Amino acid sequence: VQLQASGGGLVQAGGSLRISCAASLRVFRIYVVGWFRQAPGKEREFVAAIIWSGAGTQYSDSVKGRFTISKDNAEKTVYLQMDSLKPEDTAVYSCAAATRVIPSPTWATSGMYDYWGQGTLVTVSS
Repeated sequence: VQLQASGGGLVQAGGSLRISCAASLRVFRIYVVGWFRQAPGKEREFVAAIIWSGAGTQYSDSVKGRFTISKDNAEKTVYLQMDSLKPEDTAVYSCAAATRVIPSPTWATSGMYDYWGQGTLVTVSS
């Protein structure tokens, strides 16, 4: 499984941005796709996750109600729509795929994911 994140950029506080994670090769192996972010000087943190085949999403408390994760299986792409952005959302956002069935309480754990894409930088100016 190969993952390619894109769509990052500079946006003003209160604005919106949509980033994408395109998967290639053996997507049938994917169980769940997650978005994580890492701000300068901080640890990586979970943002959102979605089941690849079927329904089911999960969000961190810090983005719930502002961010929406979605997928297009035909396009093999997972999206993260980010609205009402805040300067504290500034980070490198990375997508990851788990190829095993993992319980939903573990979706926020980065170690449960098998494949990672390169990150895309999102900068929110105040």
